[in-house]
Amino acid sequence: MLDLEDIQAFAEVVEAQSFGRAGQRLGLSKSMVSRRVARLEAELGAQLLSRTTRGVSVTEAGVEFKERADRVLAELEAARDDLAQRGEEIVGSLRISAPLSFGMTHLSTVLAELAVRHPKLQVDVSYSDRFVDLIGERYDAAVRIGTLEDSSLVARKIAPIRAALVASPAFLEAHGTPSRPEELDSLPAVMSGSEVWRFMDGKRTITVRPEGRFKADNGPAVLAGAAAGLGVAMLPTFLMGPAIDRGEVVPLLLDFPPPPAGLFVVRPPPATHMPAKVRALSDLMIERFGGEPAWDACYARRVAEGLPV
Repeated sequence: MLDLEDIQAFAEVVEAQSFGRAGQRLGLSKSMVSRRVARLEAELGAQLLSRTTRGVSVTEAGVEFKERADRVLAELEAARDDLAQRGEEIVGSLRISAPLSFGMTHLSTVLAELAVRHPKLQVDVSYSDRFVDLIGERYDAAVRIGTLEDSSLVARKIAPIRAALVASPAFLEAHGTPSRPEELDSLPAVMSGSEVWRFMDGKRTITVRPEGRFKADNGPAVLAGAAAGLGVAMLPTFLMGPAIDRGEVVPLLLDFPPPPAGLFVVRPPPATHMPAKVRALSDLMIERFGGEPAWDACYARRVAEGLPV
């Protein structure tokens, strides 16, 4: 009879492409993982992995078996989750990847509240703008901002994310206020890297490739550069709302908004089963951020004042 621990060891080796890394994920020695995979191959009567001095690769039989193994392990995890959540108590470990700027400014308090609500849930969060491999790196879920590309991941939209161009009043006094995106070519920009800005002019998209001497790898630092008068910057409203209210920066080109984006919780498949711990995360985020997010209050005020948005 096949051993589930042997199947899990094989699946981990395929995803990690290494016996050693698979062992680290499972908390086992490299030799123990190798023995488990060898035992599975003996039980199946087929070679699943090719071992060489350069590493490990999956055989044709291994590819076929891995697909079925993933389904078995996913069903097992779903069964464990359903049993664990009887009595509406969330237990286990929730490993989450979250974007740095949004995570630190808005999400951190929500995740702390999640842990308070569920005392038996262990919450492990990685705040980084790195695009993690949820399946390969064993994350239960990720919070992502933007426009999702087609993938095998299952996504739940939490809220809209809006962005706008901003600059300081002193910068605009010195350089003038642009009235169209095309005028940005002559203005210095504050950026997070080599980026492209897109604006909607009705159904037409205008593309701008900004240039500037000040770059930073996170949103708050870009906002600080814009507030200091170093250039125009494209930022999400969840970062710049308070700075607008304080008069440190002014929103520009509101008649030419960037393409719409969203705040999402994404998780690995299957789509038919959302683990209770991920559902608890999604539900709390919708409770806190759903509808018209509080960080867009500056836009609501502009509507009330009859100003363009």
